[in-house]
Amino acid sequence: MQVKDQFDFVRQHIRKNKLRVFMTVLAATMGTAFLIILASVGFGIQDTLRKEILDNRLVTQVEVYAADLNAEKAEEMKKIDHVNAVVFRQNVGTWQKSELDGFTTYSQLTVSDFKEEAKAGFALAEGRLPKNAQEVVVGHDFAASLYDESAEQTEQATAESDEETSESEPQPAYREAVIGKTFTYELGNFNEEKSFGQPIQLTIVGIAKAPAKDFIQDSRIYADAAVIPELESIYAKGMPEDNEEPLFSANLNVYADKLENVKSVTQVLKKDGYDVYSISEELDQIDVFFLALKAGLIFVGTIAILISSIGIFNTMTMAVTERTREIGVMKALGAKPKLIQRLFLLESAWIGLLGTVIAVVLSYAISMLANFVLPMIVGAALGEDGFSDLDVTFSIIPWQLVLIASAISLAVAMISGWRPARKATQIDVIDALRQEL
Repeated sequence: MQVKDQFDFVRQHIRKNKLRVFMTVLAATMGTAFLIILASVGFGIQDTLRKEILDNRLVTQVEVYAADLNAEKAEEMKKIDHVNAVVFRQNVGTWQKSELDGFTTYSQLTVSDFKEEAKAGFALAEGRLPKNAQEVVVGHDFAASLYDESAEQTEQATAESDEETSESEPQPAYREAVIGKTFTYELGNFNEEKSFGQPIQLTIVGIAKAPAKDFIQDSRIYADAAVIPELESIYAKGMPEDNEEPLFSANLNVYADKLENVKSVTQVLKKDGYDVYSISEELDQIDVFFLALKAGLIFVGTIAILISSIGIFNTMTMAVTERTREIGVMKALGAKPKLIQRLFLLESAWIGLLGTVIAVVLSYAISMLANFVLPMIVGAALGEDGFSDLDVTFSIIPWQLVLIASAISLAVAMISGWRPARKATQIDVIDALRQEL
């Protein structure tokens, strides 16, 4: 029997039992679509979490923790293979006050090497990086942190004298451009919340780029390391002699040249005795967790396909029973058992293939609909303000998932049809020919 004749044999049976075959294909479609959609949720949540992590931090950054971090150790780390930059930041840890045009803020000052900052991707919204000790870059929200201290004191005095005042007026905000402005920076004692009386003048030459997320506020002052001697001198003169608190607290970040090299840099730092954290470790943990989750979802979805296989088994069993006489004629004419078995396996494979194709198309349609509708539903439940900062993908269907689901669906279809096909090869020719039409 030629290949064309084999397909004609299958087509005739399908046409003769359209409703039964349709219901069987529908069951196979539902089982496969359920598997794909269910597993796509795992892929969607994983993608959302990865984006959230990668948006909040630099992917090549390795955070280094130690009690004795210093500039010399930072220089040694620059010699490690695949290290692009080493940013050693020293944060002033005492009381600080800045005053600009009558407006005040208590923003923290951070000292760093801007050459290394530039290599690590320190970006400016406007202006330039500092070139000397008197020049600084301020955070994107520095101007917003400035307030009129005299207006606040007047407002407090008015509130105390008027008991009926229940709400205070908003404080005047600083609305002028800060680039090129010179402000007064003072150090002081936390206990007394008062300056040492030795202010220094700093000029703003740049404004840092806004953080990736709206809820992150950056009102820091970033100064060059050349300002350290002056700050240490003021601190030493102002603090009591028995003070043992250091002026600076340090943190150090190492930046690899590529994400692929973060692990190797991390391992070298660990061998050197440092406690480190890198985003690659977090991503690895997330990937392992979601690998197990997706495997579990695929397993649950496979159960749905196995349930649908009952329909294929019943359909193929009925096909063998109804075509017993026809099978007997084929055997009498010399058809080999392998050919008969192939015909029925071909029919079950066709049912599985058709169900898989429809399921894939249907799954993509449901996935796109879910990603369009669910954000609106969740947004309405949480409120627009609560959901506006979220970028959630509920369903993603990668091609690997389609291949896995298709392979499972077709394999189950073939296994379901194998037993009826095997039964067809065992039909006795004499008994089959005696069967009444």
